[in-house]
Amino acid sequence: MDGLEDACTKDGTIDYHGKPAHKRKTGGWNSAILLLVSEGLAALAFTGVEVNMVLFSKTVLRQSNADAANNFSRWMGTLNICTLLGAFLSDSYLGRYLTCVVFQAVLLIALVILSISSQEILLKPEGCGKIGKTCDEHSGIGLAIFYISIYLLALGSGSIEPALATLGAEQFDEEDPEENRSKSKFFSYFYVALNMGSLIAETVLVYLENLGKWVLAFWISTICGLFGLAFLLSGTCRYRHYRPTGNPLARLCQVFVASVRKIKVKSPSQEDILYEVQGRHAKDDTKRINHTDDFRFLDRAAFLTSSDMIVLPDKTQKPNPWRLCTVTQVEEVKCIIRLLPIWFCTIIASIVFVQVLSLFVEQGAAMDTKIGNFNIPPASMTAFDIISTSTFIICYESIIVPLYAKITKTKLKLPDELQRIGIGLVVSIIGMTIAGLVEQHRLQFASTDDARETSTLSIFWQTPQYVLVGIAEAFIYVAQWEFFASQIPDSLKSLGLGLSMSSSAIGSYLCSGLLTVVMKITSKHGMPGWIAPNLNDGHMDRFFFLSAALTAFDLVLFVMCAKWYKQKETDKRNRTTETSVVP
Repeated sequence: MDGLEDACTKDGTIDYHGKPAHKRKTGGWNSAILLLVSEGLAALAFTGVEVNMVLFSKTVLRQSNADAANNFSRWMGTLNICTLLGAFLSDSYLGRYLTCVVFQAVLLIALVILSISSQEILLKPEGCGKIGKTCDEHSGIGLAIFYISIYLLALGSGSIEPALATLGAEQFDEEDPEENRSKSKFFSYFYVALNMGSLIAETVLVYLENLGKWVLAFWISTICGLFGLAFLLSGTCRYRHYRPTGNPLARLCQVFVASVRKIKVKSPSQEDILYEVQGRHAKDDTKRINHTDDFRFLDRAAFLTSSDMIVLPDKTQKPNPWRLCTVTQVEEVKCIIRLLPIWFCTIIASIVFVQVLSLFVEQGAAMDTKIGNFNIPPASMTAFDIISTSTFIICYESIIVPLYAKITKTKLKLPDELQRIGIGLVVSIIGMTIAGLVEQHRLQFASTDDARETSTLSIFWQTPQYVLVGIAEAFIYVAQWEFFASQIPDSLKSLGLGLSMSSSAIGSYLCSGLLTVVMKITSKHGMPGWIAPNLNDGHMDRFFFLSAALTAFDLVLFVMCAKWYKQKETDKRNRTTETSVVP
């Protein structure tokens, strides 16, 4: 019996048949690699559409610079808000694996619709869609089909991200020291896989799209989406899983409702009188969390009163979940509340990253893209963002930190997740400031022809801003995922990652709203505004500087929130670790 227990995972994961997962037959890097490849192909498929959506909107849909950037921000916001939907379904009902399968199928269907509609409806007359060669105006039906396809694409791609990342992390037993180290590395490799898929799309597919071969590029994306789904399905019998734990939103709401109902009850001063399910009534696969002293007003939800029990027909009693909650439920809510200030600070940081695929691309399209007889697709410059992000992630712990320690002759401790997010915000500020300076320099070389949106300044002047924003992404996104995954309770893992990823959604909407407000203010009295239809008539550099200023404000706010969170973390360690399991 002991031998069987040693052969199985100790973190409560199960196999495809619902039995305790066998270490050698399930999980590990064999399963994780399949998920990484699936993520890379799914990222390639989605990015093949995403990366040039602004130029597609301008050349095929005949939209202005501001409208194209605005619509792109809203679409990206929808994509990222769908991470919460995927996280909710995977935690509560479908489980991680089934959520990935369902929404990768949705992604594939969306790509098929987009490819067919582009081929048969949108790209008219033949040969349109190149830079400088717009297509005919489209019917309402054609535009409706297009928007249905891209928003289905956002639904599919956004919903699988937290589920796929969490499913990959679950392939490693956190109770096994060696596997737990691999688990901590998975999120970095997951982000690298995402970037590698994006890199291919941002070089090969972007080149085809700039030649006007949108249909071919979209069909290649579709094929990659099909292979991504196939790789995911190929590991079905090898994956480790957690059972869905029921509706997490209901569990969280019950705590607030129960606390409000007992608002006149004095908060209990002794934690040993708080309610917790014990013995055979406790779920074996639910880790219980020790009581903490902050947010004590929520403790009322776990204080047992005479009106909290329901009398069943057989004269037995059970607690009313909307009047009485367990200590573990209350602590889950406290975990979420503690994370909210950090989550809020990452929203403003996302304003920078959404501009990489919108305003940066528009800026590049108005620069000199020629190398001899070859025209560089403006969206291909995002490859510098991808390469810098991936290279930095791979080399950070193994090369950069040891080299710095050797040069300075000091023992350098790796920054924790919150410190890395702060460093990323600093790098973002520098990157956006340089983007503004490059735009000012571009305007000095702008065409004197009012009808031409061009400049003689080489597009390679954009390289520093792409590299710096890429390094900022490596610091912020990976640290953010690791932080939320480590601080969130086991029953809410996908929701925690979904919450982390949703900051990009709100950041995208915030960028869209900011752009709208800026255009309304700066385009009065006949002025073209900062993001003008012809960029040579505007001042996009000021918008970049505004973004840098907002990020600087966000950095100050983040430092304050991080210090508060660390203090809470220290307080917990001095008493009882929050995530320790009650024996």
